[in-house]
Amino acid sequence: MEEPKTDGAELRSLIRGVIDEFVQAEQVKAEPAYKAELLDERRRREDLEKRVNDLVQENHRSRQMADEAERSSSIRTELQRLGVAKVDLAYRAVKDDIQRRDDGQLIARSGSGEVSLRDYLAQFVQENPELLPARMTGGSGMGSGPKAATSSGGLDLDKIRPGMNPEELEKVRQEISRVANQALRGM
Repeated sequence: MEEPKTDGAELRSLIRGVIDEFVQAEQVKAEPAYKAELLDERRRREDLEKRVNDLVQENHRSRQMADEAERSSSIRTELQRLGVAKVDLAYRAVKDDIQRRDDGQLIARSGSGEVSLRDYLAQFVQENPELLPARMTGGSGMGSGPKAATSSGGLDLDKIRPGMNPEELEKVRQEISRVANQALRGM
């Protein structure tokens, strides 16, 4: 009776071997598909990482542009507040001297250390009065008499058209004559 038990153990061992062979054969068949899937997943992950890095760089550039625009606007506004007539010229002269501190405040570095934007620009304008509007209007050859107030006759050039009302046409002619006379007299 022991022979059947050995045969049963042998049979079990044989069945296990066949099952193991089958599982290994299935794994070998499925392995290329897994490898291909892993490669696809790796490519997708790398593409996503690249896209995220591109977005981070784009965000950084956008922030730099916004910061530069805000810096430029602050400098120009302060120059206008100080009465500078040639804002663009003054801006080009001072823009490289002004930086932003870590806390966001705009400062200028000078020989005496850090100076606030307002103080630096006030000193710059004081040292460069040619950027301010002229103090005296006129000059040689300028008439001393009071200027006549110019009145706009309510003339709208867009309303001038062929076939207009003769009354309106006469008003237009008179207004053109008045403006021409003023121009000829130098008013």
